[in-house]
Amino acid sequence: MAATLAVPAASASERVRERDDLTRYDTALVPADARARVTAVYDRRGGTEVTLRVRGLLPNRAYGAHVHSNACGATGAAAGPHYQYVVDPVQPSVDPAYANPENEVWLDFTTDARGNAVGRAEVDWQFPANRRANSVVIHSELTQTGPGVAGMAGARVACITVPF
Repeated sequence: MAATLAVPAASASERVRERDDLTRYDTALVPADARARVTAVYDRRGGTEVTLRVRGLLPNRAYGAHVHSNACGATGAAAGPHYQYVVDPVQPSVDPAYANPENEVWLDFTTDARGNAVGRAEVDWQFPANRRANSVVIHSELTQTGPGVAGMAGARVACITVPF
């Protein structure tokens, strides 16, 4: 299934990408009937807003979520590392100078009593045409920020391929 690309009526210079098929890696944390949708809006000022909407996950639970470099695959590792606008020369990246919500897209969320939530992030850059991001991964824990652990968020429990 290809992503839907539409131009919103509000501005011909904005582009929207949406994707809603979900690959599950941990059905205890992401039940079979869970759903997720990713929307990315690129504005004319050069920024990007990414929104992740989930429903049917475990109620009242925190999850981490990030944009990743590769498409989803048979395992969570297939999605590759977090997408970084300025790439950390040391991988895996755990340096807060690179692994931070200004250089990556962090979409952490906490579900409500029904297992629904929205994670939203805005960055002041767009994905370059020669180095696009390709997925959003949902993680088992909220994202850590300290030195040596920055960007870590536990196991990869689900993934949505989104060709940004």
